[in-house]
Amino acid sequence: MPSTDFPDISSKPKDEYGEKYNEHLLQQYLLYVQMADKVSERRSLANTFFLTANTAILSTLGIVTAVSPANSVESGFLAFLAAITPVLLCYSWYRMVRSYQQLSTGKFSVIHEIEAKLPLAPYRAEWNALGEGKDPAKYKPLTDVEKWVPLIFAMLYVVVALAALLRGM
Repeated sequence: MPSTDFPDISSKPKDEYGEKYNEHLLQQYLLYVQMADKVSERRSLANTFFLTANTAILSTLGIVTAVSPANSVESGFLAFLAAITPVLLCYSWYRMVRSYQQLSTGKFSVIHEIEAKLPLAPYRAEWNALGEGKDPAKYKPLTDVEKWVPLIFAMLYVVVALAALLRGM
Protein backbone atom coordinates (compact mmCIF):
# COMPACT_ATOMS: atom_id res chain seq x y z
CA MET A 1 0.00 0.00 0.00
CA PRO A 2 1.48 3.37 -0.97
CA SER A 3 2.20 5.77 1.86
CA THR A 4 0.02 8.85 2.15
CA ASP A 5 2.94 11.21 2.81
CA PHE A 6 4.80 10.14 -0.33
CA PRO A 7 3.99 11.92 -3.60
CA ASP A 8 2.61 9.78 -6.42
CA ILE A 9 5.53 8.77 -8.60
CA SER A 10 3.46 8.30 -11.74
CA SER A 11 4.20 10.76 -14.48
CA LYS A 12 0.99 9.86 -16.32
CA PRO A 13 -2.05 7.76 -15.50
CA LYS A 14 -2.14 4.34 -17.14
CA ASP A 15 -5.01 5.27 -19.49
CA GLU A 16 -3.08 8.33 -20.79
CA TYR A 17 0.27 6.55 -21.11
CA GLY A 18 -0.72 3.94 -23.65
CA GLU A 19 -0.54 0.22 -24.23
CA LYS A 20 3.10 -0.18 -23.12
CA TYR A 21 2.40 1.11 -19.61
CA ASN A 22 2.73 -2.25 -17.82
CA GLU A 23 5.82 -3.25 -19.81
CA HIS A 24 7.55 0.07 -19.13
CA LEU A 25 6.50 0.00 -15.47
CA LEU A 26 8.16 -3.39 -15.02
CA GLN A 27 11.30 -2.32 -16.90
CA GLN A 28 11.64 0.82 -14.80
CA TYR A 29 11.07 -1.15 -11.61
CA LEU A 30 13.80 -3.65 -12.53
CA LEU A 31 16.20 -0.83 -13.40
CA TYR A 32 15.43 1.03 -10.18
CA VAL A 33 15.96 -2.08 -8.04
CA GLN A 34 19.27 -2.62 -9.83
CA MET A 35 20.30 0.97 -9.08
CA ALA A 36 19.41 0.49 -5.39
CA ASP A 37 21.69 -2.54 -5.39
CA LYS A 38 24.49 -0.44 -6.95
CA VAL A 39 24.15 2.06 -4.08
CA SER A 40 24.68 -0.81 -1.64
CA GLU A 41 27.79 -1.88 -3.57
CA ARG A 42 29.20 1.67 -3.47
CA ARG A 43 28.45 1.85 0.24
CA SER A 44 30.34 -1.39 0.83
CA LEU A 45 33.34 -0.16 -1.18
CA ALA A 46 33.40 3.13 0.72
CA ASN A 47 33.29 1.30 4.05
CA THR A 48 36.16 -0.92 2.93
CA PHE A 49 38.20 2.16 1.99
CA PHE A 50 37.62 3.86 5.34
CA LEU A 51 38.28 0.67 7.29
CA THR A 52 41.55 0.10 5.44
CA ALA A 53 42.64 3.74 5.82
CA ASN A 54 41.89 3.78 9.55
CA THR A 55 43.64 0.46 10.14
CA ALA A 56 46.72 1.77 8.32
CA ILE A 57 46.65 5.05 10.26
CA LEU A 58 46.35 3.30 13.63
CA SER A 59 49.16 0.91 12.72
CA THR A 60 51.39 3.79 11.65
CA LEU A 61 50.60 5.73 14.83
CA GLY A 62 51.49 2.67 16.88
CA ILE A 63 54.83 2.26 15.14
CA VAL A 64 55.70 5.96 15.32
CA THR A 65 54.77 6.12 18.99
CA ALA A 66 56.87 3.06 19.74
CA VAL A 67 60.03 4.44 18.08
CA SER A 68 59.71 8.13 19.03
CA PRO A 69 61.58 9.35 22.08
CA ALA A 70 59.55 9.52 25.28
CA ASN A 71 59.33 12.59 27.52
CA SER A 72 59.71 15.02 24.63
CA VAL A 73 57.09 17.76 24.62
CA GLU A 74 57.50 18.36 20.89
CA SER A 75 57.20 14.71 19.93
CA GLY A 76 54.24 14.29 22.32
CA PHE A 77 52.45 17.28 20.79
CA LEU A 78 53.16 16.11 17.23
CA ALA A 79 51.95 12.61 18.09
CA PHE A 80 48.84 14.17 19.64
CA LEU A 81 48.10 16.10 16.44
CA ALA A 82 48.82 13.04 14.30
CA ALA A 83 46.41 10.99 16.40
CA ILE A 84 43.61 13.54 16.69
CA THR A 85 43.50 14.57 13.01
CA PRO A 86 42.10 11.22 11.79
CA VAL A 87 39.04 11.88 13.95
CA LEU A 88 37.93 14.13 11.06
CA LEU A 89 38.25 11.13 8.74
CA CYS A 90 36.03 9.17 11.14
CA TYR A 91 33.49 11.98 11.16
CA SER A 92 33.43 11.94 7.35
CA TRP A 93 32.97 8.18 7.41
CA TYR A 94 30.11 8.46 9.90
CA ARG A 95 28.39 11.14 7.79
CA MET A 96 28.82 8.99 4.67
CA VAL A 97 27.18 6.01 6.41
CA ARG A 98 24.27 8.24 7.46
CA SER A 99 23.98 9.65 3.94
CA TYR A 100 23.86 6.16 2.41
CA GLN A 101 21.25 5.20 5.01
CA GLN A 102 19.09 8.15 3.99
CA LEU A 103 19.59 7.42 0.29
CA SER A 104 18.65 3.76 0.76
CA THR A 105 15.59 4.70 2.78
CA GLY A 106 14.46 6.98 -0.04
CA LYS A 107 15.16 4.39 -2.72
CA PHE A 108 13.21 1.69 -0.91
CA SER A 109 10.30 4.09 -0.37
CA VAL A 110 10.19 4.57 -4.14
CA ILE A 111 10.48 0.81 -4.70
CA HIS A 112 7.51 0.27 -2.37
CA GLU A 113 5.52 2.88 -4.30
CA ILE A 114 6.28 1.17 -7.61
CA GLU A 115 5.38 -2.21 -6.13
CA ALA A 116 1.95 -0.82 -5.25
CA LYS A 117 1.31 -0.78 -9.01
CA LEU A 118 2.61 -4.33 -9.58
CA PRO A 119 0.97 -7.70 -8.86
CA LEU A 120 3.54 -8.57 -6.17
CA ALA A 121 5.37 -6.41 -3.64
CA PRO A 122 8.31 -8.57 -2.44
CA TYR A 123 10.39 -5.74 -0.94
CA ARG A 124 7.40 -4.39 1.00
CA ALA A 125 6.53 -7.93 2.18
CA GLU A 126 10.14 -8.53 3.26
CA TRP A 127 10.27 -5.22 5.14
CA ASN A 128 6.98 -6.03 6.88
CA ALA A 129 8.22 -9.53 7.78
CA LEU A 130 11.29 -7.91 9.37
CA GLY A 131 9.13 -5.60 11.46
CA GLU A 132 10.32 -2.58 9.44
CA GLY A 133 13.57 -2.63 11.40
CA LYS A 134 11.84 -1.64 14.63
CA ASP A 135 12.26 -4.99 16.42
CA PRO A 136 15.97 -5.94 16.85
CA ALA A 137 14.92 -9.54 17.55
CA LYS A 138 13.57 -9.76 13.99
CA TYR A 139 16.08 -7.55 12.22
CA LYS A 140 18.86 -5.18 13.21
CA PRO A 141 19.56 -2.79 10.32
CA LEU A 142 23.18 -2.95 9.18
CA THR A 143 23.45 0.83 9.38
CA ASP A 144 22.87 0.65 13.14
CA VAL A 145 26.06 -1.40 13.37
CA GLU A 146 27.93 0.49 10.63
CA LYS A 147 27.58 3.80 12.46
CA TRP A 148 29.47 2.43 15.47
CA VAL A 149 32.65 1.53 13.56
CA PRO A 150 33.82 5.11 12.80
CA LEU A 151 32.90 6.12 16.35
CA ILE A 152 35.03 3.30 17.77
CA PHE A 153 37.96 4.32 15.59
CA ALA A 154 37.51 7.95 16.69
CA MET A 155 37.60 6.85 20.33
CA LEU A 156 40.79 4.88 19.66
CA TYR A 157 42.37 7.99 18.12
CA VAL A 158 41.41 10.05 21.16
CA VAL A 159 42.98 7.44 23.46
CA VAL A 160 46.16 7.39 21.35
CA ALA A 161 46.24 11.21 21.30
CA LEU A 162 45.89 11.44 25.08
CA ALA A 163 48.54 8.75 25.55
CA ALA A 164 50.88 10.73 23.26
CA LEU A 165 50.33 13.88 25.30
CA LEU A 166 50.97 12.04 28.59
CA ARG A 167 54.01 10.34 27.13
CA GLY A 168 55.45 13.67 26.05
CA MET A 169 55.27 15.15 29.56
